[in-house]
Amino acid sequence: MKDLVSWQDFEKLDIRVGTVIDAQRFPEAKKPAYTMEIDFGPEIGKKVSSAQITELYQVFEIIGQKVIALVNMPPKKIGPFISECLVLGIYTETGVSLLRPDKYSSNGDKVG
Repeated sequence: MKDLVSWQDFEKLDIRVGTVIDAQRFPEAKKPAYTMEIDFGPEIGKKVSSAQITELYQVFEIIGQKVIALVNMPPKKIGPFISECLVLGIYTETGVSLLRPDKYSSNGDKVG
C-alpha cells in the first residue's frame, strides 16, 4: 500500500467528468496510445490527453464516451504531444479500462 494522503492533499485534486470529442492514433508514442480531445464543460473547457488504452478500445469506441480525468495536472510533453490532463483508468490483466460514470453526468461535474 502507498503512503496515506491527508484530506488537504485530496482536496488539491480536481477530478472531473468530460466527453471525448475526438480521438486519434498516436504513432509517435513509445507505447501504443491514443490522443484525445475532451470537453469538460464551460468552466474548464477542452483539454487534450493521451492514454495507453489501445488493448481494450478502438478509436471509434471512445469518441462520444464520458471519461473521468484529473484536470489540474501540469502539462506533460509526451513526444511531440502536450498532455493537459490525466484520464483515469484501471490496470487490468488485459489492458487499461477507462473509469467512467455509470449514471448520467454532465461535462465538468466534480468527482469527490
